[in-house]
Amino acid sequence: MKKAVHERALECLQENDLEAKMACVKQLSKAWLAGELNLVSPSALPVVEQAGHPQKPELVAPRLVPRRRLGTVEGQAAMLHAIAHIEFNAINLALDAVYRFPGMPEAYYGDWIKVAAEEVYHFDLVRQRLRDLGYEYGDFSAHNGLWGLAQQTAHDLLVRMAMVPRVMEARGLDVTPGIMRKFEAIGDVKTVAVLQIILRDEVGHVEAGSRWFHYLCEQRQLDSEETYFSLIDEYLHGHMSCPLHKEARLAAGFTQFELDQLESLCAS
Repeated sequence: MKKAVHERALECLQENDLEAKMACVKQLSKAWLAGELNLVSPSALPVVEQAGHPQKPELVAPRLVPRRRLGTVEGQAAMLHAIAHIEFNAINLALDAVYRFPGMPEAYYGDWIKVAAEEVYHFDLVRQRLRDLGYEYGDFSAHNGLWGLAQQTAHDLLVRMAMVPRVMEARGLDVTPGIMRKFEAIGDVKTVAVLQIILRDEVGHVEAGSRWFHYLCEQRQLDSEETYFSLIDEYLHGHMSCPLHKEARLAAGFTQFELDQLESLCAS
């Protein structure tokens, strides 16, 4: 008997052990591609308030996370650790997008299972660079703000697609080139190569968010641009950071009008 995709995603989402979580995601992806999962949503899935995560890193307030200056090996490691933590949270966010929202087309679940698997790959790449410097994931403190956004948007998939892929992950498109230049300046070509892979794949992740956001707007007969900016106003009080990586955002499903509006929010 086939297992429900929501149930398998939930198992991975709730897994605390890091290695077991990554193995679970790989098995989920393999089972999905093999047609071994169905879309029947079990009636008794629990409500998840906190995603599974290992005992380390210690989760602290954002202001207590160590500064990330690249002038020392420790500073390089702190920056890589912060990136690894983003990728770890992105695994949970993709799994949550699968588990929490039943009733979507099959392609939706395929997209977010693929995203989860790619985030595992990204995490592994960054963790290896950490290990090359003599550090491990968990050696620095981190914050839980990314999962907080998942909790804020748990009530509505349209809001989730707008605020996580099209705000949080899109911001990653904007800042990654600058981080790459910093590592390039200190001669760390291996990390630059890793970040190039992440940036390439994240364009696809944001594009998936754009596609399903537009799908949901169409289903509800909403204007997508108007809805997007009303949600930015509601959840971010109209605040936006610049500069924008316009080429990447256009490839990820943003319109030129949206980019112009976003830039006007930066200036306001």
